[in-house]
Amino acid sequence: MNDTLKHHGLRNKLAAVLQKKGITNKKVLDAIRVIPRHLFIDSSFEGHAYQDKAFPIGAEQTISQPYTVAFQTELLEVKPGHKILEIGTGSGYQTAVLLTLRASVYSIERQLELFKKTNIFFKKMGYRPKKVIFGDGYKGLPQEAPFDGIIVTAGAPEVPKALLSQLKVGGRLVIPVGVNEQIMTLFVRKSLKEFEKKEYGSFRFVPLLENKN
Repeated sequence: MNDTLKHHGLRNKLAAVLQKKGITNKKVLDAIRVIPRHLFIDSSFEGHAYQDKAFPIGAEQTISQPYTVAFQTELLEVKPGHKILEIGTGSGYQTAVLLTLRASVYSIERQLELFKKTNIFFKKMGYRPKKVIFGDGYKGLPQEAPFDGIIVTAGAPEVPKALLSQLKVGGRLVIPVGVNEQIMTLFVRKSLKEFEKKEYGSFRFVPLLENKN
């Protein structure tokens, strides 16, 4: 694994950039400092890996920009041992951030190419999510529910009811909602039937796709 002192220095600079942009959670910033993002993307992008930018990762998907990853993770308020469902494994970078925060992570990926590639990568890197599933993120993972947190890493035209139903009382769903541009939205489950909703500004994500069959 090629992770050098130079890479460490670039990660420290990236964390400082994110702090200036408003990320305040120390544990989230520490995760950004330790995870070798350059290994999660194509080597041709390595020189840009620690800029606050998104990059293509194949199958018409992207690795989110670090600010977006940090922002969503901060909203999730992850505590050690929290059971977290991630919709959209992608490159595995967001998964790695959650694992570094000592969450129990269940992740769903609908693109077979990325599912296979990322599973191999996790084993190679020693990342151990509880489960990585090839499937439809719209349905969530009812057999493992309820979750302390659910994070969606693609733009949803609407909020899947299945995801809301799989939250614990007190649990948090972080989801970008919209078609061309998304509003980062947080739902907190207050009771079996009541949810609190907060919105946090515009972001751009690849679309969350639903299996129609």
